Amino acid sequence: MATNLNHQWMPFTDNREFQRAPQLFVRAEGVRYWNAEGRELLDGSSGLFCSAAGHGRTEIAEAVCKQLLTLDFTPHFQRASPLSFELAERLSELLPAGLNKLFFTNSGSESVDSAMKIALAYHRARGEAQRTRFVSREWAYHGVNFGGVALSGMMRNRQAFATGGLPHVSHMRHTWQEDQRYQLGEPQQGADLASDLERIIAMHGGDSIAACFVEPIAGSIGVYVPPAGYLKRLRDICDKHGILLVFDEVITGFGRTGQAFAAQSFDVKPDLITLAKALTNGAIPMGAVAIDEGVYDTVINASKGGGPELFHGYTYSGHPVACAAALASLDIYRDEDVFGKGAQLAPYFLESLSGLKGLAQVSDLRGYGLLSGIQLTPGETPGAKGARVQRALYDAGLHVKTTGDAIIFAPALVTGRADLDAMFGLLKDTLSREAL
Repeated sequence: MATNLNHQWMPFTDNREFQRAPQLFVRAEGVRYWNAEGRELLDGSSGLFCSAAGHGRTEIAEAVCKQLLTLDFTPHFQRASPLSFELAERLSELLPAGLNKLFFTNSGSESVDSAMKIALAYHRARGEAQRTRFVSREWAYHGVNFGGVALSGMMRNRQAFATGGLPHVSHMRHTWQEDQRYQLGEPQQGADLASDLERIIAMHGGDSIAACFVEPIAGSIGVYVPPAGYLKRLRDICDKHGILLVFDEVITGFGRTGQAFAAQSFDVKPDLITLAKALTNGAIPMGAVAIDEGVYDTVINASKGGGPELFHGYTYSGHPVACAAALASLDIYRDEDVFGKGAQLAPYFLESLSGLKGLAQVSDLRGYGLLSGIQLTPGETPGAKGARVQRALYDAGLHVKTTGDAIIFAPALVTGRADLDAMFGLLKDTLSREAL
């Protein structure tokens, strides 16, 4: 029976174009999707950077089924499931030392807004309630809730919504420069751009700023790797002025950069980390904020008791079924050394990526670990060529995410070399065309 497409308003989608030419997936296994016509497509973006261990993991499905039949739901206001505490402990073992307190959400967007509230609560507990300003970056993406939209530096995401009433946010410049073109890994130029934070401090005062939010690698805009030393410089400036440093690792977390978290890959410890996506291998919606113990203790100890220390939370925070999916995912990551496999594949991945240089439709290449951005040559209007290329690759048998005129190529960490070669083959064939 044909699917009725008339009643859903799809997110981040040209709905009229989708109605004209639907792209419906009906099955997934390993690093492959199958569409409604039964055609097989390779997955070049881990779904949406979620399925680090590949699709169709029976271990996760079995854990979810068992949990549904044991405890399908419990509120986490004043009550809890033991699974949420087990998951928090397991995550604290993976995270940078000291970030051992976890606040559970249902998405990356909720994680970002929760982190903003935690930062405000921390400074209020310290007697500095005047710290209400946040700092972010141009080209940043921090989700779609109102706090995250205010932080984000992507113009079209902000245009319709970032109006009056949102938090005070100042934006640093993005870190891409012309002389970084085709540099894979950390660019050697641009660390001085971190001094933008000092310029904002000079204008508004360091004691007005609650937190600085950055993606260690700006992912959703097209994968912009930070210049060598940039993140460490931000850390130093934040420390000097009592500003919290928050890493948005919704995309980079869980092995994408070669270690569990990009904070470890770049050897910079933030005060908070936002998580989601691969937390459950994409199987069940879930997010989290990892919080430094000192931040947590400050908020808790400032409370007079008799009520919640943080007036914030979600109906589905710590949902037992999501926790079961996350614990099963962490077991897979550990037992199959998924992060290690990703780290081993990364040099071959980046070497293969460099082979796209010189193709007719390619104007820049950026990458780190198993995360890459392929910049297309400009089209007639921003994003028009990206949409056509995404469709052409779909028709050729490759699923990838595009943002504007950038392809975000980020296969599962468990991808084999033969499948990776096939993905690059499809990219080369498509991006070699003179007309797209």
